[in-house]
Amino acid sequence: MRPCIDAVEAAFREAAAGLPPESRGVLGIHAQGGGFHIKAARSPAGFFAVKMNGNFPGNPRQHGQPTIQGLLFLSDGRTGRPLAVMHSGALTRIRTAAATGVAIRHLSPPHPGTAALIGCGAQAFDQLRAIHAERPGISVRLFDTDHVAAESLAVRVAPLLGKAVVVAPSLDAACRGAEIIVTCTPSRRPFLHPALADPGCLVVAVGADHPEKSEVDPVLLAQSVIITDVTEQCAGFGDLHHALAAGLVTRGDVRAELGQVVAAAIAGRRSAGERVVFDSTGTPIQDVAAAELAWRQAVNTGDGSPLPFDD
Repeated sequence: MRPCIDAVEAAFREAAAGLPPESRGVLGIHAQGGGFHIKAARSPAGFFAVKMNGNFPGNPRQHGQPTIQGLLFLSDGRTGRPLAVMHSGALTRIRTAAATGVAIRHLSPPHPGTAALIGCGAQAFDQLRAIHAERPGISVRLFDTDHVAAESLAVRVAPLLGKAVVVAPSLDAACRGAEIIVTCTPSRRPFLHPALADPGCLVVAVGADHPEKSEVDPVLLAQSVIITDVTEQCAGFGDLHHALAAGLVTRGDVRAELGQVVAAAIAGRRSAGERVVFDSTGTPIQDVAAAELAWRQAVNTGDGSPLPFDD
């Protein structure tokens, strides 16, 4: 997780320095019960990645399958030579959590003592890995409307965190007093209201990756410093999208994109008392950064199965 956080941080920094517009792109196609998306990016280091994912939130309950399934294809961006095919579900979870790690590194209040993770599905374990990588001593509270899921995650992560993980009895109990709140749910109605997020805390909103999904109340966004991964994308289907639609904020109210913060072009947090919301919708630059790292590690360790790409 730590190398991936570093790689994704570097990708955001490079994006702020001016990646060519043609190096980033997203295509979404809706389907009954979910949808498909294709994301592509070319890195300054000369790698090209395209990810093709199906996202069907009802899969675990209805079909016993993961919510996200798909493939990622990595190639040499200078010659077009194929380099690898990867399981994109695993890579997506890791690179999404890595962006959370970058946000915590640059936007969290000083010396946070407690983090709350709302939503204990497939993404949650990697989110906890990212939180732990950046703030090793922090206490963690978990909450999910599925109490069994929260209890199972607590057992799984206890060895990682080196201490007991608290399963909160309610959303309120999880969030109040937490300096970092991470939401990663499939919610279609906002549940994180201003009363639940204390002044000075960092909210990392991960779940809204579709125009109908929503986690953060528009009023909370309007009362907070807004940082996006890509403002144009967040305006289309992130929590920012709903705040814009409600007329409570404008795009001009976004203080910065995360890359600008990483590059020190704009200060993301200007005081300890500022409440900051990072709208994390997932970008292709994260995919290519994580894929390049995974490919290099696989080559160095001899992992993976060779395919006759050169034939």
